[in-house]
Amino acid sequence: MTSPIPIEDEFEDIIAKTMRGRHISEGDLQSKTGVSSDILQRLCRGEFCDEPALLAVAKALDLDPQALTMSASKVWRPRSVTLEGLAMTNTPYRDMRVNAFLIWDPESKKGAAFDTGTDSSVLTEQAREKGVAIEAVYLTHTHNDHIADLDRLTQDWGGVPVYANEAEPWPGATVFSEGDSFTIGSLSMTTKTTSGHSVGGTTYVIEGLERPVAVVGDAMFAGSMGGGMVSFADAWKNNREKILRLPDETILCPGHGPLTSVGEEKNNNPFFAQEFR
Repeated sequence: MTSPIPIEDEFEDIIAKTMRGRHISEGDLQSKTGVSSDILQRLCRGEFCDEPALLAVAKALDLDPQALTMSASKVWRPRSVTLEGLAMTNTPYRDMRVNAFLIWDPESKKGAAFDTGTDSSVLTEQAREKGVAIEAVYLTHTHNDHIADLDRLTQDWGGVPVYANEAEPWPGATVFSEGDSFTIGSLSMTTKTTSGHSVGGTTYVIEGLERPVAVVGDAMFAGSMGGGMVSFADAWKNNREKILRLPDETILCPGHGPLTSVGEEKNNNPFFAQEFR
């Protein structure tokens, strides 16, 4: 039995991302919270050593205290998801792992790949075992870990087309605008630009399976969000307004970590739970 994919971000990663994104130094945080430098340093290193101090940090950073405490206590992970028409690969990249997805119409067996991970042969093997024909590749964004094996994937499937957001084009890819629609067999798909982690980060919303699916790339993770490397404010806003407004049962397929859902994130994500719970 394979081990479950671990949560991508620990509570200290969530704190660090928020501090960077909101330009809050450790000194600022100490002034805002009154927590001693020693305790703050230990929390920032990932030691859950003082719950009242963590609650003060959550309040100062505008994070949900309950959700951040659950993250620090390691008591939550999203419920496992099984859905006909959806498969995930998880391949190594440096000191982490990266996801890619296969989505297909169970009736026609027409499918599409979303990103490649670092070894697209795993995705290809999955497709061939299921009798699925990959007819297109859709990029959530163009960071290397997500498209590292793009050439091999397209060649293995006879030079299938590649699609990328016009805000983040890729050589040889057909670009699209936000709101453009595609089909995967009888499934329908629309695009949302969820930039912030990257300039043209894209969420693909697929309808027609037993549950709606959103492939979100590095916009969101289970219990966290992407690093907001381009704009933390845009990343936070797009997640809140474009992803978390989808139906609660929507399965979220992130670029790292386990599958989750809109409902899970509205209740358990420290960045957003205080608004939606």
